Amino acid sequence: MRIGFDAKRMFRNFSGLGNYSRSTLELMCKYHPDNSYLLFSAYDENRVGFVIPERVECVTPTGIACDISPSLWRSVSMAHDIRRRRVDIYHGLSNELPFDVRRSGAKSVVTVHDLIFVRYPNLYKKVDRMLYTYKYKKSCQLADRVIAISRQTKNDLMEFWNIPEEVIDVVYQGCNPIFYKRADDAVIASVRAKYGLPETFILSVGTIEERKNLMLTVKAMAEGKIDLPLVACGRKTPYADAIMEYAAMQGIADRIIMLHDVEMADLPAIYAMALVVVYVSLFEGFGIPILEALNVGVPVVTTKGGVFGETGGDACAYVGPYDVDEMIETLGKISGDTILRQSMIDKGRLWAARFTDEAVAEELNAVYRKLM
Repeated sequence: MRIGFDAKRMFRNFSGLGNYSRSTLELMCKYHPDNSYLLFSAYDENRVGFVIPERVECVTPTGIACDISPSLWRSVSMAHDIRRRRVDIYHGLSNELPFDVRRSGAKSVVTVHDLIFVRYPNLYKKVDRMLYTYKYKKSCQLADRVIAISRQTKNDLMEFWNIPEEVIDVVYQGCNPIFYKRADDAVIASVRAKYGLPETFILSVGTIEERKNLMLTVKAMAEGKIDLPLVACGRKTPYADAIMEYAAMQGIADRIIMLHDVEMADLPAIYAMALVVVYVSLFEGFGIPILEALNVGVPVVTTKGGVFGETGGDACAYVGPYDVDEMIETLGKISGDTILRQSMIDKGRLWAARFTDEAVAEELNAVYRKLM
């Protein structure tokens, strides 16, 4: 099979959709090298320094649409280049397809990561919601197959956009292989010194925004008098300032450490230092940090409902997203019970083994095979 990938975020996005795009290409090249892979991107720059696997072709866009605007080419004029390169299957990795994809002669697949902007419209600007809804819904309607990264996303596609169940395949994500092996003591010590981290702490990984709900943990620390530092790794938003203002009023600001520019290579060591990871987001498409923590071997507290049970299984502790008392009780149990922590770690490694690279690659290839 000749498979074309949307490579826009592969070269320009350091996390999230960029990680998914890069890992998809790498997994398919590793486990299915018999296929040919082509990358379609209107941008020459490789901001993230991604090393393209051998024998992968990069497609240079042609036509007046690209001269006018790279985004215009990507949306309405890419079909000519897909056809010119004799692509069998074109895969939009980040929620969208070219609107002219049906003129390309290729079968099409689109991966939809979440419909958070539909479920929680108040978290998005109106113009962004309108744009996402138009582009992503139309892409699902155009696609021959739709990949949802969880059953939660599949259900949302059917509920909100009436996408037929028979065209949707659930293919879970894995996580970066750097999390499969616990960092050794020397690396942990080096990373601890690099970021000035305490001996142990509660850890949160993810953009520090309202949807991630970090305030629940901070309120639990204050009201439950939990005497542990909190380290939050993630991009800063105004929500981070609100958290620090609340922490200052409660007299615990000195125990909140925010790191906004953590290198991916350092994250396994930071996870390994943590006593417990909190990921009590209001809603996610999957929740990669849960899987990262389970692979490293750290207990996880996450949210009841939504996708989180899919990602964490029986390995995690679950709390209501607004239940401060439950969060206090749960953090107290985990921090004070070494047997419980070890049990969660053991269950976590077993559960995480369901999301191996090979399993993800096999499921992706099975979707492609349906179209040939």
